[in-house]
Amino acid sequence: MLSRVARGRSFAGLRPFSIPAMALTQPADWKKAAPEPPANTETFAAQAALPSLPVPDLKETLTRLRQSLKPLAWSKAELDDVEAKITEFENGKAPELHVRLLERSKHHRHWLEEWWDNGAYLSYRDSVVVNVSYYYGFDAQPPTLPQSNVARAAYIARATALFRQQYKLGKLKPEALKEGPICMDTYRWMFDCCRVPGPGLDWSVSYAQPGDTGDSGHIIVFRHNRPWKVDLVRDGRLLSVAELTGQIQHVVDNSNGEYPGVGVLSSNNRDVWAKDYAELSSSPHNASILETIQSAAFTISLDSASPVGAIPHSTTLWHGELLNGVPVGLQNRWVDKPVQFIVFNNAQAGLMGEHSVMDGTPTVRLADDVLNMIANPSFDKGSEKYSQDLSPPVPLDWQLSPTTVLAINAANKAGRDLIESQTMGFHLTKYGKDAIKKFRVSPDSWAQMIVQLAYARLLKRMGKQRSGGTYEAASTRRFFKGRTEAIRVVSVESDAWVASMDKAGVDTKEKKRLFDAAVQVHGTLARAAGMGQGVDRHLMGLKKCLKDGESMPALFSDPLMIRSNNWVLSTSAVFSSHFPVYGWGEVVPEGFGVAYMTGYDDRLQYTITSRTEMPNEQFVAEIARAAEDLYTLHSKLAEKPRL
Repeated sequence: MLSRVARGRSFAGLRPFSIPAMALTQPADWKKAAPEPPANTETFAAQAALPSLPVPDLKETLTRLRQSLKPLAWSKAELDDVEAKITEFENGKAPELHVRLLERSKHHRHWLEEWWDNGAYLSYRDSVVVNVSYYYGFDAQPPTLPQSNVARAAYIARATALFRQQYKLGKLKPEALKEGPICMDTYRWMFDCCRVPGPGLDWSVSYAQPGDTGDSGHIIVFRHNRPWKVDLVRDGRLLSVAELTGQIQHVVDNSNGEYPGVGVLSSNNRDVWAKDYAELSSSPHNASILETIQSAAFTISLDSASPVGAIPHSTTLWHGELLNGVPVGLQNRWVDKPVQFIVFNNAQAGLMGEHSVMDGTPTVRLADDVLNMIANPSFDKGSEKYSQDLSPPVPLDWQLSPTTVLAINAANKAGRDLIESQTMGFHLTKYGKDAIKKFRVSPDSWAQMIVQLAYARLLKRMGKQRSGGTYEAASTRRFFKGRTEAIRVVSVESDAWVASMDKAGVDTKEKKRLFDAAVQVHGTLARAAGMGQGVDRHLMGLKKCLKDGESMPALFSDPLMIRSNNWVLSTSAVFSSHFPVYGWGEVVPEGFGVAYMTGYDDRLQYTITSRTEMPNEQFVAEIARAAEDLYTLHSKLAEKPRL
């Protein structure tokens, strides 16, 4: 397919492919905005052959559900009650709904896609900041390179532009598991696009053009809240590091003082943002700025903070700096962009990701490749000469109505309240993957059992019963357009082991036997979820197959069933040697977000987020104690590896 854009020409000013930029409600065909990649390239060669997401066997799903509910029940009567409702569902409405779902799967290459996009993300109304977005903190700029924030931003911009070009050319090496290739579809939403707020339901808009070869486009650089359009290209070639350094320095030199913090509007409640967006875009001048931001390949925020240490680095990426009660970090961002780089005054840096149409694994790949490129002495920096006749960056200064000024004030207050409601803990263990593997245990299962033991001890300290389950994300990208499935971590076996650890009279061998049983079950659940054989996505599909006028089966309003979907522990793991910090927020008010890494040989890394009223510090302490106790348990039965 021929490109609709001439080589080297900016996308700014073009309407997105088939979607009006300033639409105020979700268009029915919005996903067609991002062009399908060509199949005859290295990056996408395996796409067509990927299997479709399966519809699990109904009986197996209900068996898994029964097993997952047992450890969450508060009484036998409660468990008996939900069992009766499962049986009623199994012998009643479930088979009919399952047949409907199977029929849907015949006519939809991915039966879950639309339901998941809207149900899990785009209909979510609270701020995406903390509640949905995630962050990756980067390691330092290589010491052989310039250490200023401007230089850091320029190197990131150049490397990311090269990555984007490789993707658009189809030369990006596809991701794969040991078993084979995995889906690359969500890369369509990595660049040149943006989430858009709508009343009750958002969507994403893409300005990517079929046939574009990556020597195109622009980025947005924010400084003191002021957005600037910086072209990535000159005469059909990507700008060099030297040229990008000059362009970004121009932004810094010409953004003195503070500009209206319009970006904070994007961090507000989605319905409020939809209303404010309609007002903002009603001005043709502002509509043009919005289009320029939305169509940008990616954004770079030059924040004024200088974080030092794991938690400051994390929080300034997670929700930005709060200064004198003002969310200055959120004012200097556009949190609807899927890829937002943040570079601080001290040249610390990271990425903030918008989650709705793309999970975190593609952006791990992006960040790894970008940072590896920069660290390579042979990195392609482009010409060392600065083109003196480059057009300077274009400032994008808003025309604000009194209504929008009031909206910014309200969003500032909402941002402050959100930031002040959150707290964070961080812990590194004294051992890592190397020691765990010597004990012949999966590092992921080990890390999860630490969390289970720590949380049980925390609940005992608080005198509370467990009010929900543990969600661990499993990638289903081995399937076409696959995203995630939930691993229901809590099991009868994990509870039995947890109870044994503080129970008098249980010897070391018995504790180890119970631990091994818990790990075996966790591994089985994780593998099944990765194969699309979980509980939660299938049940969501069955509910979605109810027709208008049909009553909801009693199972779905059962208290124990509801509790099982109350994810008090939202957990997941990624790994990059370039990420000293990463994380996200809790998903329920009484819960914790648990981001962990198991890939380091010498340490496990935990980031724990929660609301301020939760005992975050105590939970982190229990994580530390559980990690030591688990190591001690195994050391007593084996030769102790050196720490």
